Amino acid sequence: MPTPHISPPTVRDLVSDAATAPSMHNAQPWRFVYHRGAGVLDLRADPTRGMPYADPDHRAQFISCGAALFNLRVAAAHSGVAVHTSLLPEAEEPWLVARIRPGTEGTAAATGVLASLHAALSHRRTSRFPFEDRPLPDEVRQLLVREAEAEGARLLFPGGWHVRFLVDLVAEAEHHAEHAGDPDENRWLRVGPTPERAADGVPWSAVGPRSTDTAWYSRGFGHGTGRERARVRFERHPQLAVLSTSDDDPPAWVLAGQALERVLLAATTVRVATGLTTQPLERRSLRWMLRDPVQGQGAVQMILRLGYGPTGAGTRRRPVDDIFDVEA
Repeated sequence: MPTPHISPPTVRDLVSDAATAPSMHNAQPWRFVYHRGAGVLDLRADPTRGMPYADPDHRAQFISCGAALFNLRVAAAHSGVAVHTSLLPEAEEPWLVARIRPGTEGTAAATGVLASLHAALSHRRTSRFPFEDRPLPDEVRQLLVREAEAEGARLLFPGGWHVRFLVDLVAEAEHHAEHAGDPDENRWLRVGPTPERAADGVPWSAVGPRSTDTAWYSRGFGHGTGRERARVRFERHPQLAVLSTSDDDPPAWVLAGQALERVLLAATTVRVATGLTTQPLERRSLRWMLRDPVQGQGAVQMILRLGYGPTGAGTRRRPVDDIFDVEA
């Protein structure tokens, strides 16, 4: 990967691929610094792009950076560049997420698997639209479970009453947010004359409709702005997956981000649409209730909604020069 023998333009291309990762409200809260002399690339969280209301502990921000790190690994594998990554969130440098150095990481087969996900980088979307009431095949679920496990995380597909319980928690969190107001939502919603041209944030075209019933509760983008969203019927039986990690600290959040992106890219390759749900995770009083009701172990880091249907509108990315620096 970034070594003195690889030019900054090549590293720049890897960073461009990394930045296609999802992030809360598409804030893109990352920065990459390439140290030319050492041949080392640092990934840092950008505190100016945090969410003080929805993410005061920066958990979601580190998950986003983890997703960007995974994309960089995919891009490097596709380019035939060997890398070794170290996760570095620690008290001395709290915003330093990871350091990427030259060196082989994993077997040739594992590298080949990463490279095979590269095409999905430009096709992955976050969908906020209704899906068909068509269940995912067991083999697809098993594939996604294995992808999460490959990154050290756990993916659980709850069923029956557990799904209903999760939907109720989403509803409670959403009702609270609409009543209390969410300044982070308003900050990142793009509703100007040409919102699709914004380099960050969620354009109105990607917001999606509201649900007409209690089968699902979409995020209340636009609340208080005077803009009306269409109301449609969502799938009667949402297919949810819960991503969790053993620990619950910055390194675990970065790990969760890598696992999340691996699952999302794998789902994209098999034409499964994906959405992310964070409302209950944004409230500490609700987040602990998301744990596996049987084992009660692990920390839930993300709720995924999966299915067949619209993949969602694309969102633009910030110019690479805004997120990438080269130092001696």
